[in-house]
Amino acid sequence: MSIRGRFFPVSILFVSLLEVRNLIKVFPLGESVFGGNAKGEVRAVDDVSFDIKSGETLGLVGESGSGKSTLGRLILRLIEPTSGSISFNSRDLLAANPSEMRRLRRGMQIIFQDPFGSLDPRMRVEDVIAEPLIIHESMSAPARRQRIEELLRVVGLDESAARRFPHEFSGGQRQRIGIARALALRPKFIVADEPVSALDVSVGAQIVNLLAQLQREFGLTYLFISHSMPVVRYLATRIAVMYRGKIVEIGTTPQISMQPQHPYTRSLLQATPEVVA
Repeated sequence: MSIRGRFFPVSILFVSLLEVRNLIKVFPLGESVFGGNAKGEVRAVDDVSFDIKSGETLGLVGESGSGKSTLGRLILRLIEPTSGSISFNSRDLLAANPSEMRRLRRGMQIIFQDPFGSLDPRMRVEDVIAEPLIIHESMSAPARRQRIEELLRVVGLDESAARRFPHEFSGGQRQRIGIARALALRPKFIVADEPVSALDVSVGAQIVNLLAQLQREFGLTYLFISHSMPVVRYLATRIAVMYRGKIVEIGTTPQISMQPQHPYTRSLLQATPEVVA
């Protein structure tokens, strides 16, 4: 049976899969270049609240340093929030103990921005993809090998890629490997953290189209993080605009594109030649 027939049950119920309420992350300022400790703090994420419904893509857009990637990592508890709440599939993530969090991580995965730095150059592709399977699933080596080959086919790579090393691939191919790794545990929700920003425009477009195809086939839910409004407008169901740690505007893609309310949103749209705000 193919991966499409058994891996990802497609959800057609648009209920809230992720709920974020009043999320705050404060980083204290560290040691100054002149010695001693600098005073103050940085609010990387400042009282952020939103929902993501099952099967949709929320595009999170903003300039570098706005807190987008920090927010994505907070949601997955790769870093711990200062305060607030995160609910995934009706489970309170911040109340989960380590063993519960380990189980919940099966349903939440991330695609990293850098397809070069996110893959261990000493590991073959089959070992990269097998790592989450070994940690989270009990299966025989032949079954694991079959799943790896299926995942490679799903992301548009030949099965022979399994026996090669990351340095033998282009940037776009490496990102496909990263996507295959993210899909390995049949997640419901994926944080895509600027997955095309390090790629050429044409290659990035192929990756965006692949993500859209995978969402249609497998009922995935995305938080798609980007600094590019055109990319977000193409892929997202709704758009959240982030500025200096806050979400300053959120709405459907047509609402944000045609009737932006916040000056920062208008500036992002005006920076895109084909868009008239």
